[in-house]
Amino acid sequence: MKVKNYLRKIVEDNTTKKGRFFDYIIQLLIFLSLISFSVETLPNIPEKASVALRYFEVFSVLIFSIEYLLRLWVSKKPLSYIFSFYGIIDILAILPFYMVTFLDLRFLRAFRILRIFRALKVIRYNKAIERFGAAFKLVKEEFVLFFACALILIFISSAGIFYFEHEAQPETFKSIFHSAWWAIVTLTSVGYGDVYPITLGGRIFTFFVLMIGLGIVTVPAGLVASALSKAREIED
Repeated sequence: MKVKNYLRKIVEDNTTKKGRFFDYIIQLLIFLSLISFSVETLPNIPEKASVALRYFEVFSVLIFSIEYLLRLWVSKKPLSYIFSFYGIIDILAILPFYMVTFLDLRFLRAFRILRIFRALKVIRYNKAIERFGAAFKLVKEEFVLFFACALILIFISSAGIFYFEHEAQPETFKSIFHSAWWAIVTLTSVGYGDVYPITLGGRIFTFFVLMIGLGIVTVPAGLVASALSKAREIED
């Protein structure tokens, strides 16, 4: 039990010197493994470099596996950890390697893309992310209301542009469902340009939708900013 308690302080408590050192090592390894993953996608990699990257992959997965088992062992509620957000991210960060290694089936190579979950492992070591979580709890009701209103606006925009443009562009605006793509990219101010109005009524309607879209972008930003300020005050 003494060993378990000692390791728990290192693995789960980053307020101690050893705990911070452990966190920094894992963070560094996460970033290096992500860089390695990106380098693997480059064309015409020399054979020696490819082998080195493979060895590093094995090494990093071994460390992440040990970390996962340690967290599982020192956890006071192992099942809660396994099915927690962090537990799922931790296992997804290493699972693709073992699936490809032990089940050498071609279609399983698609699971290697799950290695990007290693990036999410950084979340557990960032106090700023915890503040974002606290901030979201403070404004979650406002966010629910905002997204409900956003969905209503998308439907109204889809129906409106369908009414104005259907006759002029029957292939592009076949239905309200087909018009939803235009509504989404316009309200979010993305505007890919692949779908646009050509009638006078459609263009006037688009102007008003764009004005509303500016609010859709700024409202959540304001909510998050105010909530983060409150979360920082609570933390202090």
